[in-house]
Amino acid sequence: MAAVAGMTALAIAMGVGRFAFTPILPLMQTDAGLSIADGAWLASANYLGTLIGAVTATVVRMRLPPALRGGLLTIALATLAMGLAHRVPAWVVLRFIAGLATGWVLPLASGWALERVSPARRPLLSATLFAGFGVGIAATGVACIALMHVHATSSQAWLGVGVVSLVATAVVWRRFGERDAAPRADASSVSARRRWGADAVRLVACYGAFGFGYIVPATFLPVMARRADADPAVFGWAWPVFGVTAAASTFTAAGLSSSLGNRRLWALGHSVMALGVVLPVLSPGIATIMVCALLVGGMFTVITMAGFQEARDVGGVRMIAAFASAFGVGQIAGPVVVRRVASGDADFSAALVTACAVLVVSAGVVAVPARRGRRSPSDA
Repeated sequence: MAAVAGMTALAIAMGVGRFAFTPILPLMQTDAGLSIADGAWLASANYLGTLIGAVTATVVRMRLPPALRGGLLTIALATLAMGLAHRVPAWVVLRFIAGLATGWVLPLASGWALERVSPARRPLLSATLFAGFGVGIAATGVACIALMHVHATSSQAWLGVGVVSLVATAVVWRRFGERDAAPRADASSVSARRRWGADAVRLVACYGAFGFGYIVPATFLPVMARRADADPAVFGWAWPVFGVTAAASTFTAAGLSSSLGNRRLWALGHSVMALGVVLPVLSPGIATIMVCALLVGGMFTVITMAGFQEARDVGGVRMIAAFASAFGVGQIAGPVVVRRVASGDADFSAALVTACAVLVVSAGVVAVPARRGRRSPSDA
């Protein structure tokens, strides 16, 4: 089924290519002495790679089978190599490579699957597809909890996650075959040929704001949880909670996209995420950090689902790739802000407040309806 294949590809790209580093970071701090500053460099390198990969997918016409297969295989191999390398410069390069491949896979796999599930007009299929983001995040988080319980090293964690992603890639390899991945001349391809106006530019900017707003808790949530409660049996669950709610929320929101429309649902997601981002500042502690994980994780895939579906309606696969590019810019800016405002002991308060403000402002902007010259189906 296309939705399941797309879900698996997104799980590999998001759970491994982009966010395997997040739950492994506390292990790397313990056994490799990785600092928050160096961790921010690894995160930024990965996000820069994601940005370049997404831009490439926007401006270069790629054949889907080799691009998707090559991207998934590259993510798996770069992750395995993280377990064999032992110096920060090598880690930076490998996370950049994984990000580059992630930047190809996210828009291409999303566009490939949406092209096949959207004509059925079954919200459950779209929910299944975008649940892949949360499934990948939750799987890596639970795996890292298990590894912490057996006192595994960060190198062993990277190798284990790399093997799992390699197996998952093998499972969906044939699904992204030449014949099945051939482009279809449907509404999305017609939409892709439309000229982008001010409305499209505004949407791309708002999706970039989403990338900035969520990235601070998404990158440093386990570190924040560990500082609130050093017990791995407690702080280790922050990331799986993020992932499980991210996976489950797509099914809850699937019906809302029909009643509210993609843009209103997107704006609502920004508002709820803003509350989750700022909660650890208003009331520090492990409880509010877990609520932050619930709200940010839950809204992450809701915004992604609503945003990507709106992007497909406005400009097809290339518009989805433009969203991913803007998202990458926002992700790079987030760790840069952390490096500027967080010193040795890394107080994330200023970065979290800034992220909250960006989300609130962009929620208002994205809620403005499209001009009558270009109304999306979701606003009709």
